Amino acid sequence: MKKKNTPLILAAAICVLSLIVMIFALTGQKQPQAAGEFTPPPFDSAAVVGTPTVPDGLGYSELDCQVYKVSLCGKLNASGDIWLTNPESNEVWLKVRVLDEKGNILGETGLIRPGEYVQTVELTNAPKAGTPITLKIMAYEPDTYYSAGAASLNTTLR
Repeated sequence: MKKKNTPLILAAAICVLSLIVMIFALTGQKQPQAAGEFTPPPFDSAAVVGTPTVPDGLGYSELDCQVYKVSLCGKLNASGDIWLTNPESNEVWLKVRVLDEKGNILGETGLIRPGEYVQTVELTNAPKAGTPITLKIMAYEPDTYYSAGAASLNTTLR
């Protein structure tokens, strides 16, 4: 009778051991963290409601990005006068990021709503005049922060 019960006892022991291993694996496992969670950008505290009166000679013009329009200065100087304007007709929030040739961020505005503008972008570690830079315009759908597209303007710092 002992020999008949041995396989049954062995199978029961394996089941119990398997159950212990499964419980340990399920309770001891850390939850995976979401890679690169999105942090919504803040709104620009210097945003002004209205349309700016921009001095001549800064290359201020409107760009049609199909989904939205944006106006800004293509001739950015070291003081950061960009005059980023989000026309009232837009349905997106806008911001601009200033990048060097290697893609390093030199400065960026906060978000601006339709009908607002920001005169300057603060440049940290501003490069020398004549340095190639990229103005990356980023658009977000209100409240959801889904991307509404991006556009880049290559220029040089004055």
